[in-house]
Amino acid sequence: MTGCHVMVKPASSRCNLNCRYCFYLDKPEQPHMDDATLEALIRQQIAAQPGDDVQFAWQGGEPTLCGVDFFRRVVALQQRYGQGKRIHNAFQTNGILLNDEWCRFFRENGWLVGISLDGPAKLHDAYRVNRRGNPTHHKVIAAIERLRAHQVSFNLLTVVNQQNSQQPEQVYRYLRDLGTPFLQFIPLAERENPESVTDRQWGTFLKTVFDIWVREDIGRVFVQLFDSTLGVWSGYPSQMCSLAERCGHAFALEANGDLYQCDHYVYPDYRLGNIHHTPLRALNSSGAARGFGEHKQASLTEECRQCPVRRLCNGDCPKHRVNGKSMLCEGYRDFFCYSAPHMRVMRDLIRLRRSPVELMRMLDASA
Repeated sequence: MTGCHVMVKPASSRCNLNCRYCFYLDKPEQPHMDDATLEALIRQQIAAQPGDDVQFAWQGGEPTLCGVDFFRRVVALQQRYGQGKRIHNAFQTNGILLNDEWCRFFRENGWLVGISLDGPAKLHDAYRVNRRGNPTHHKVIAAIERLRAHQVSFNLLTVVNQQNSQQPEQVYRYLRDLGTPFLQFIPLAERENPESVTDRQWGTFLKTVFDIWVREDIGRVFVQLFDSTLGVWSGYPSQMCSLAERCGHAFALEANGDLYQCDHYVYPDYRLGNIHHTPLRALNSSGAARGFGEHKQASLTEECRQCPVRRLCNGDCPKHRVNGKSMLCEGYRDFFCYSAPHMRVMRDLIRLRRSPVELMRMLDASA
């Protein structure tokens, strides 16, 4: 049995922010997830996983709008249906509503929290504003300080867009100093969104951040894309679904129980069914789910098939493709070629049972 990942949207598209680049705001709002749907989800998600570890990912919209008591019920249901498996919870939030009660809940239950932050105030507040159009950076920083005070594990997720893509060093150094070693950079790549990052901007951003990281922060800061790329160099599959050989089995669940192929494909044509009518395990093994995953490779252009960095990007997320080619193609190719010499050295160090950290000393000595 193939397991699956489900991004759960218990508040559907409802959010207390009005981010100017958000692709999800045009979705119809729904009431937040009721108890019957929540119980069905937790029971079915646990039953659908073949291994001893079960991952739950809570996202939005903004999941804190459901209230902390909703998530206390989540924990109780996970304990009821856990079957002795190890349950892990990740919670992605804008942080605006996080208070001491929320932080105590996360700490007591061992939840990993993802905070959305696009850099220093000027860059973050350019897009991430509340419903009245007011800035939110100061509230996000207050949330981070609470998480740190309560010793809650958290990471930072940054959407790379037209503005912050032009300040890569400032963005990286700012995020690095906020108290978590775990960073994710997600490109804004929407075909008709003028705030989307261009392929050249994306490549320049990644190369600039990589230059700092490879000289100062190996083993100290963990940038998802860099770690995943090194993993591929070392013979492992990509950690990132957008760059994996196949997609699929990474679903999005709306508050009413509707299951979609992917968070980027919450459209009627990609609705697999509803967990009240068809169990998640059956939806996961359906022909539609398998076909969606295989389409990524089947639809590659001949140019992609012949590309020397294909194994590192696999044509990128199908959502980013225009006429079969990723909007970010040149940027990814530039970054993968640029980072290749250093990735090769780190891979070889690992094979020799030595630490990739040694690369920093090599670069320092050659400077």
